[in-house]
Amino acid sequence: MMRWETHLHTTEGSACAHASASDMARGCKAAGYDGMFVTDHFYHGNTCVDRSLPWEEWTRQFCLGYYHAKETGEQIGLRVCFGWEYSWNGNDFLTYGLSPQWLAAHPEVIEVTPYEYLKLIRAAGGLIVHAHPFRQEAYVPMIKLLPDLVDAVEVYNGGNHQEAYNDRALWYAESFGLPQTSGSDTHDADWFNGGILTECEMNSAEDYRGIVLGGGIAGLVRHGQDCI
Repeated sequence: MMRWETHLHTTEGSACAHASASDMARGCKAAGYDGMFVTDHFYHGNTCVDRSLPWEEWTRQFCLGYYHAKETGEQIGLRVCFGWEYSWNGNDFLTYGLSPQWLAAHPEVIEVTPYEYLKLIRAAGGLIVHAHPFRQEAYVPMIKLLPDLVDAVEVYNGGNHQEAYNDRALWYAESFGLPQTSGSDTHDADWFNGGILTECEMNSAEDYRGIVLGGGIAGLVRHGQDCI
């Protein structure tokens, strides 16, 4: 059984993070995970990368969290994969399955409408997971549900302040027959309480897409406990 963290932020890419990518990788390994995804806040979200940079340079700096975590992961025996968290007026969508090179080659991702973005990512072979869809915070003016434009729902988010937000996400996933995922949404290297479990070998974000869509998630990590 493999245990993966699917949602975390680093100081290289996210303005709200409190730990470097290398420290995140070490913390994740210490918490008993086999792998992790770096999902820093993207261009329209709480990024710490200067938006005035040319697109190629912006993406290079944005991906540093992934590259630094991957380098550390190779040293300590932790698998590290790339993703990002796309934000739309307080609604967030975890994006997996596409490489830093793909991102650098597609500057249109920051110009298209959110609806077009979701369609573009999925058409390119990416995976969209609706993150914490029922979170209620000051920065979320309106909850939007798009069951036809997402591939899965994050039914447990470790950053939610109320368990009701997770319960409603579970209802959403079950109502529309969408696959269920979990993530810590951690911004600190000593705080991991979510994730997914799989019996399938997973080495890449492409593998994760196949596992999610193929029903290969064997269980979820909730409140730090493995639930199978």
